[in-house]
Amino acid sequence: MVVPSIPGHGFSFTAGQTRFNLQEIADVLACLMTQVLGYRRFAAHGHDWGAFVSTRLGWAHAASLVGIHINLLGIPRTPSSDVALSADEERYEQQLAHWLKEETGYSAIMGTRPQTLAYALSDSPVGLAAWIVEKFRNWSDCDGDVDRHFGRDVLLTNIMLYWLTGTINASFWPYYARLHGPWIVPAGEKVMVPTGYAEHPREILTPPRSLAERMYGNIQRWTCMPRGGHFASLEAPEALAEELRAFFRPLRTPAVDRSI
Repeated sequence: MVVPSIPGHGFSFTAGQTRFNLQEIADVLACLMTQVLGYRRFAAHGHDWGAFVSTRLGWAHAASLVGIHINLLGIPRTPSSDVALSADEERYEQQLAHWLKEETGYSAIMGTRPQTLAYALSDSPVGLAAWIVEKFRNWSDCDGDVDRHFGRDVLLTNIMLYWLTGTINASFWPYYARLHGPWIVPAGEKVMVPTGYAEHPREILTPPRSLAERMYGNIQRWTCMPRGGHFASLEAPEALAEELRAFFRPLRTPAVDRSI
């Protein structure tokens, strides 16, 4: 297993470093796996930005990817223009409308004024903690009790990974780049490498398969998980590990050397 920090996050950052968009992050990780570490093919898994990067890897570096597994679908978050929607598509339209109205303030400011916000959060550990913990509370399967669900050591470790490394500013730049650039997969294109998806009940958005298949053209596994939210690797790690094994095990070939 190769588990890198995303460039610009955590320990993959130095002061003055070039900021990365999602396309560049995918290129860097593909280079790491194939040119630096020397693996001919590899598998990728991710959630949040990791899911977007894995999706981009599956499109831009398909020849090197045996498959991708994601917890969050990287489809554009725009209301449908279709006249006739299925019941599940209508359910998602309502979910998306709530998300766009109530939950996107953070991404709007990070995507338009990242420098201004970064000064405030880099100056106040309490402000940084509030900015981060609010997402753990609202996007997880915690029933409002974030302390008991994750434990304070886990929450404080996540906060400190931003505070001690000074990376909150650099972590904003994928939001800025996404807002001012193209989507990770060009319009009309599809990711054709084998794809697995684990839908957790408290994930921030849960599009139906009919919409996912417009961008992911080779979905081989679609699993509705019994519990968990946006932070599944912290909330239900054993179940997620079993899901990853179940998806990737049939795809293994002698040419597959590592997973990322």
